[in-house]
Amino acid sequence: MSSVSVVKRAFRYRFYPTPAQEVELLRTFGCVRLVYNRALEARTAAWYGERRRVNYVQTSALLTEWKKTDGLGFLNEVSSVPLQQSLRHLQSAFAAFWEKRSRYPRFKSRKRGRASAEYTRSAFRWRDGRLTLAKMDGPLDVVWSRPLPEGAEPSTVTVSRDPAGRWHVSILVETTVAHAPPVDRVVGVDAGITSLLTLSTGEKITNPGHERRDRERLARGQRALARKEKGSANRVKARLRVARVHARIADRRRDLLHKLTTRLVRENQLVVIEDLAVRNMLRNRSLARAISDAGWSELRSMLEYKCDWYGRDLVVVDRWFPSSKTCSHCGHLLDLLPLRVREWTCPGCGVSHDRDVNAARNILAAGRAVAACGAGVRPTRR
Repeated sequence: MSSVSVVKRAFRYRFYPTPAQEVELLRTFGCVRLVYNRALEARTAAWYGERRRVNYVQTSALLTEWKKTDGLGFLNEVSSVPLQQSLRHLQSAFAAFWEKRSRYPRFKSRKRGRASAEYTRSAFRWRDGRLTLAKMDGPLDVVWSRPLPEGAEPSTVTVSRDPAGRWHVSILVETTVAHAPPVDRVVGVDAGITSLLTLSTGEKITNPGHERRDRERLARGQRALARKEKGSANRVKARLRVARVHARIADRRRDLLHKLTTRLVRENQLVVIEDLAVRNMLRNRSLARAISDAGWSELRSMLEYKCDWYGRDLVVVDRWFPSSKTCSHCGHLLDLLPLRVREWTCPGCGVSHDRDVNAARNILAAGRAVAACGAGVRPTRR
């Protein structure tokens, strides 16, 4: 009998709010954004003015005081839970900053990114498969594109509206995922641009270039947006058209990455990838657009949680490991291998290599060493 993993899993669905629900949600989004920005401003001023750190408990007390003022009395008209959750999110953002995992928290913008509000168990009602949020008189009209796990009870509900105007609800539940049957296959994965993925088996998965396919449509929409007068209704419509193109690109990219990662995890017991410094690579102005379109960071995060769910092993090889310049047949290390060189012949053993396939095989060999010995893979030095 296969073992199982107990995981927290989010299921996202489209929904279509009534006019009254839309007004209530938009008001909640605005209050969440206001509370987040005011708390960030207070924490920043306390640090730079007094060298004093303000924690979540103190910002929660500030929120109570804000609600008592005449200018912010409208904060009492929305559910208090999303406001408190925004303060918790700010605390998490500062924790990540202090641990040097992210940059300093930024203020939320009404025009940038998606608007969202998070409801915990006390702020929504789940009954007979119908979801009703606090301050609303009726359930949401959710399109149940796939069923929730049987007997699952939502613990957190996040409502969001993306720049394209689409409404989504993300339902977090605790459920079990059965581990996949053990297999004896292993694979090394080299991420690229021309070939999205190159496997150690020699298979190359072509990069469909989602952004490149819609680049002309995106350019037309952006030119039309630039011609519209700021603050006009036509500018709002033009911005919405551009956002829909971006949403179409992102949806196709995410769909492909889900299919690829699920296939890799199902077919292989061990998956080995390279630790890529995507943020640093994006500084290359010639390749930044193609690197962003490939979605390498999203690919890695999907592999991480899917391997954890299905009982597979994921090994990440050091980013400085010279996988492309090392001969996978004899181990000879080249001094230099320009990016334009896609095939090369080893001067040590005479074997001809495809650059990407050779890199994937070296990544697999390094990952096997890590899995067997538990040690990290460091760059080969002369």
